[in-house]
Amino acid sequence: MSSGKSKIAKEKAEKLRVFLDAHMTKEFKHIAERQQRRKEFEEEMDRMKLSPEVRSQMVKNWEKEEKKYASKRRKRLKVDDFEKVKVIGRGAFGEVRVVRKKDTGEIMAMKVMKKSEMVKKNQVAHIRAERDVLALADNPWVVKLHFSFQDDANLYLVMEFLQGGDLMTVLMDKDILSQEATRFYIAEIALAIISVHRLNYVHRDLKPDNILLDKSGHIKLSDFGLCKAFGGEKQVPYLEQYKQVAAEGGKGGETKTKEKEYKDKTKNWKTRGRQLAYSTVGTPDYIAPEVFAQSGYGQECDWWSLGVIMYECLVGYPPFYAEDPMSTCRKIVNWKKTLVFPPEATLSEAAKDLINKLICDSSQRISFEQLKKHKFFEGIDWDNIAKTTPPIIPEVSGPTDTRHFDDFPDEEEQPTDEPGESEPGAGGSEFLAFTFKRPESRPQVSTNMFQSEG
Repeated sequence: MSSGKSKIAKEKAEKLRVFLDAHMTKEFKHIAERQQRRKEFEEEMDRMKLSPEVRSQMVKNWEKEEKKYASKRRKRLKVDDFEKVKVIGRGAFGEVRVVRKKDTGEIMAMKVMKKSEMVKKNQVAHIRAERDVLALADNPWVVKLHFSFQDDANLYLVMEFLQGGDLMTVLMDKDILSQEATRFYIAEIALAIISVHRLNYVHRDLKPDNILLDKSGHIKLSDFGLCKAFGGEKQVPYLEQYKQVAAEGGKGGETKTKEKEYKDKTKNWKTRGRQLAYSTVGTPDYIAPEVFAQSGYGQECDWWSLGVIMYECLVGYPPFYAEDPMSTCRKIVNWKKTLVFPPEATLSEAAKDLINKLICDSSQRISFEQLKKHKFFEGIDWDNIAKTTPPIIPEVSGPTDTRHFDDFPDEEEQPTDEPGESEPGAGGSEFLAFTFKRPESRPQVSTNMFQSEG
């Protein structure tokens, strides 16, 4: 056997070992949890001094509920378990659909990705990173992942459907936001960022397209394809194309602030920003210079992105907007000369000061705790902001209303819908241990178990 084939065989064996370890750990955990529930159940029956007949009936009911739970937990999902309602996103690797789960009628969002394209375009690490952080996160600031599964052709992420669209849609509709609206969104995005950082991840790709709004108008982060866990490296192909520009130190000049150019930028950015959101090229507008340079960076790069988003909310376009992505990259690297505030935008001094504390050298960048105390956020109740009324409440007529998303004609190419078996290793060792099911409520010890059937 050649050394190359031997290396491949070893890699496959290691992936299989990792999968089996994860699978057995999960199964042992479920066994331990069931034993603990049984122990608590028997202790409750002892306290109630039940007769043998009643006790026997309670045990039968308990075991029946446990079997139902185990069967539901082990059931393998497949794409046929969902009814497609509408396509709300489409890109190089697949599409996003609004779907209805057939057995419960729940409306969800399903991200479908073609395995062949993921492998060909070196995106396997990205989708695994996204799946990992969505599975790990369980807070109000990150879109909730319900299930992940696969078949021979595709990978599937099934998430909560957030009907309010994304922040880019809001910005395209409103042009610019008031300081009050900006304050609200930036505060909620900051809370979302810190929730990801506390999971020991850095997002790296924060932009308005990745900030979704629920039907009440509150935000949640999505699209963690470029997310990075500290202690592990992920390849980021679309950042590689800008590496040379960063190494050259950029060639940007000062941004002009003529009124006509200000209006042109506001108008042109809307079209280009949305087009790049659906492309494999990606937009560099929100990415910190230290990420381009790849000379070492930490979670503080997400705070730079927050500053760029804040600038866009108040000005109408990102601070380093240019006609092409490479020129944008040069402006970012040369940010000390290119970051200016057009007088037409009339930003408050507090807003300018905060932006300058976010869009700056990484060593000087403001922290979350410092940000909370900044004058720009005066009046924000950080502990209860999720209970407040958002500045913009999306108009929604029902659970399947998709008016806040772009339209995608059905005649365009779609991911293959030939289900096959949804097995953990279907389609290659690259996708072992991809399956995830968010734990549902477990059977509880309850006096209802006194009730016999019939």
